[in-house]
Amino acid sequence: MTTPEFPFAPRPVPEAIAHLGRLVADRPMTKMTMPYGGDVWLVHRNSAARTVLGDSRFVREPFRTGEREVPFFVPFPDFLRTTLQFEDPPQHTRLRKLVQKAISPKRVAAMRASAVAFANQLIDDMVAKGGPRDLVPEYSLGLPIEMLSNLLGVPSADRDKFERWSASTLAVAGKTEDEVAADMAELAAYMTNLIGRRREQPQDDLLSALARARERDETLTDAEILPIAFLLIVGGFDNTATFLSTGVLALLRNDDQRDVFLADPDGLAATTAEEILRHGGFALGNPAGGGAGLVPFVATEDVVVEGQLITAGEAVSIDPSAAGHDPAAVDDPGRFDITRKDNPHLTLSYGLHHCLGAPLARMELQVGLAELFKRLPGLRLAGEPVFSRDVLTQPMTSLPVTW
Repeated sequence: MTTPEFPFAPRPVPEAIAHLGRLVADRPMTKMTMPYGGDVWLVHRNSAARTVLGDSRFVREPFRTGEREVPFFVPFPDFLRTTLQFEDPPQHTRLRKLVQKAISPKRVAAMRASAVAFANQLIDDMVAKGGPRDLVPEYSLGLPIEMLSNLLGVPSADRDKFERWSASTLAVAGKTEDEVAADMAELAAYMTNLIGRRREQPQDDLLSALARARERDETLTDAEILPIAFLLIVGGFDNTATFLSTGVLALLRNDDQRDVFLADPDGLAATTAEEILRHGGFALGNPAGGGAGLVPFVATEDVVVEGQLITAGEAVSIDPSAAGHDPAAVDDPGRFDITRKDNPHLTLSYGLHHCLGAPLARMELQVGLAELFKRLPGLRLAGEPVFSRDVLTQPMTSLPVTW
């Protein structure tokens, strides 16, 4: 038996899934050299990934301070290193506790009705114009940018500028460094001004809640609120739009699952969202490879995880594709099953660094899918999707559809 290679080049999905199965059976992780930042351990097994994500001996301070370059497949945007996800305890614990008060499941639940209403407004606009339409700018981006703007308290008149600035936060090509820096400076100045206004005149939005958040006698400073807002912008704007576009395309390319979903969109929205987070990219039918990971950590001491020694100072990252297709954790992982009840994927991470915006992303994905297919059950493709390689997350930028 040959040792399963990693990274591996794109191949037909069934072959890729089988390869991931052999990989996790062979070893918990693989050391690889990233295009930028040097070597990193990519953790494949679901159980090993959860161990790493729950172990405080893995930290991000060397990346935050600039002592180490982030091992990644593209140059890692500097601004992300200033955000909450690069903080370690106790500062991370303090900030996260205050933020969770301000972005609670209760607050997100209260936003659901407005998400449903806005989704239907976007669908009304598409129907009025007639097909074919491009779903990404007219729906997949429109819904999360509206919800994020509402959550942060961005005035509606400023949302076009806000969308342009937000898109620039993840640019890795297609814009000069000066253009990205100018957009980031404008966004920072805008948000700082908005935070100041919310301190003086609080409203029912996240920035007001963060400005008033207290722990004992401590409040968040503007310098602490700004990176939190930036992190929510990244997760709430770009990633959620891509999850939604991927989910729609996955259902359109899998007739059996689309028929199941159409029978009960509201009832199946939650499990469908989780299966899209786990397997949606594979369900598109395009060749799939392996080699990418989540934001890495650095080991502060020698740690043994499932028999593999990770020495002090080595970088470690989670391979979410393998972890979400580990046969020891997921039954028949190659099957796209929107009724799947047990779905321990790690797309939104886990433990200390579980995605802060996960409740919002899940709600938007559930609402976005359910409302679209309830209103347009005959939705179908009117062309091929387009993906951008100029942005860190390589999002879908166009999805022509008709009905």
